[in-house]
Amino acid sequence: MSRIDDTFAGLRAQNKKAFVAYIMAGDPDVERSLAVMKGLPGAGVDVIELGLPFTDPMADGPTIQLAGQRALEAGMTLDKTLQMVRDFRSGDKITPIVLMGYYNPIYSRGVDLFLQQATEAGIDGLIVVDLPPEEDSELCLPAQAAGLNFIRLATPTTDAKRLPKVLQNTSGFVYYVSVTGITGAAAAQAADVAPEVARIKQSTDLPVIVGFGINTPEAAQAIASVADGSVVGSAIVAQIAAGKPVAEVLSFVASLAAGAHAA
Repeated sequence: MSRIDDTFAGLRAQNKKAFVAYIMAGDPDVERSLAVMKGLPGAGVDVIELGLPFTDPMADGPTIQLAGQRALEAGMTLDKTLQMVRDFRSGDKITPIVLMGYYNPIYSRGVDLFLQQATEAGIDGLIVVDLPPEEDSELCLPAQAAGLNFIRLATPTTDAKRLPKVLQNTSGFVYYVSVTGITGAAAAQAADVAPEVARIKQSTDLPVIVGFGINTPEAAQAIASVADGSVVGSAIVAQIAAGKPVAEVLSFVASLAAGAHAA
C-alpha cells in the first residue's frame, strides 16, 4: 500500500471525497514555493501534485506555463525539486506527493537514477503526460517496480477502445481531464463529467479524480460530487502569480478543499 492508497482508503472510510492541489515547484522561488507546499496539508489538501518545471509544457495553459518559466528563471532544477520534497518530508511523512511533468528531464537524468532519487526523496507517484501506454517499458513499469504509483490521464476523447490500454498499468488513481484542451482553458461541468467518470469506473476499481477547469469552491464541490475528488491547479498558481501572501494563498486553497470535502 502506497501513501496514495492509504490516503484514499482513509477518505473512503470517512465517506469523504479527495482534494488534490497542484503547485509548480520553485514558483516564484524555492522559499515561497516550499512555504506554500508545507501549508497545503493544513489547508485540507489530501494529495499534493508538484509540477516539475520544463521548457515545453505542452499540456499546460498559459498560467502554468508562466509558472514553469518563473521557476526556471529563478534557477529551479530537478535536483532542487527533489530537495524541496525532502525538505517537505522532514515535517510531513503522510501526505502523498505526485510529481507531474514531462519525460525529457527524467530521460536526461536516466530512469534508474531518477527513480532511486525520487523514492528516496519521498515522492509517491508520477504523472508524465507525454508518455503514452505504448511506452510503458520506458518509465511506467520501472516506476511501479520501484514502488511508485504511475497515474495516467483519461480524457473526453479516450474512447471505449482506448480506455483499457490507458488503464492497464495505472495505479494510485485515474486522473480524468474534464475538458478537451489545455489546463485552465475552460470550466468543467459536472453534468458532462458524471457519465464519463461512471464509464471509467466500469473498467477500474481505482479512484477517479477530476481536474482541469475547476477554479471555485462551488466547482470543486460539484465535480467531487460526481467523482472521487477534484484537482485544482491553475487557480492556485494564479494566486501565487498575483503575489498574494502565502497565508492568503493557503486560505484560498482551504476554501477549495472545503468545497471538495463537502461533496
